[in-house]
Amino acid sequence: MIAIDLTNRTALVTGATGELGRVMARTLARSGADIIIHYYSSESKAKALKEEIEQLGRQAYIVQADMSSQESVQQMKRKLETEFRLPTIVVANAVSQYKWTSVLEQDAGDYVDQFNTTVMQLVHTAKAFVPHMIERRGGRLIAINTECAMQNFPTQSAYVAGKRGMDGVCRVLAKEIGEHQITVNQVAPGWTISERDRQNGTEVSEGYDSGVPLRRRGTDQEIANVVSFLASDLASYITGAYVPVSGGNVMPTI
Repeated sequence: MIAIDLTNRTALVTGATGELGRVMARTLARSGADIIIHYYSSESKAKALKEEIEQLGRQAYIVQADMSSQESVQQMKRKLETEFRLPTIVVANAVSQYKWTSVLEQDAGDYVDQFNTTVMQLVHTAKAFVPHMIERRGGRLIAINTECAMQNFPTQSAYVAGKRGMDGVCRVLAKEIGEHQITVNQVAPGWTISERDRQNGTEVSEGYDSGVPLRRRGTDQEIANVVSFLASDLASYITGAYVPVSGGNVMPTI
């Protein structure tokens, strides 16, 4: 039986205290990785997640940073170097929230904000952690994208602009660092069922579900499973990929 084994690996999950971030962190830990829990403002959630991961028998370390700031990310790197260790798996998941509206009504600052927390997050994490991966002759950089980047629906412009920019950086970076056996891939969830949905009984959305070939929304665990796969040696020859996990709701063409 083939199993995902991340034993002796250290994974950084940015935005680890969010709905999807927590599930990805737990799943990577269950696969054997030690976890660096990044948070921006939810320290209490980070502490609770640390306890969960340690109960799984893995090490966990909490770190705070503003992922849109190069200096903040570099400070995080220095803290990890001195107090824990640097990761060879990085999951770029953090993104800021804002009100979605039309291009004509969207505040110009929202576009800058999305650029900084998607495109520049990836740039900052690459500058901080890829050199260590090069030294180790291997690593995984996994960016969380979205099905919206292919749909381009009304009111999505700021979010889509940031995620499509991140896509470009990922593809270029994959070509630049591939010789070091470092892979760069993107996981693109659809509208995902989270723990909040389970608590509120909002797992089903007939309007959305009816348009998905699998006729349902995906779960946070299904997204995390793909992330764990791409982090593993099972995906050692996959790089530069944009992988929709959307039940067929979006299908990249050749």
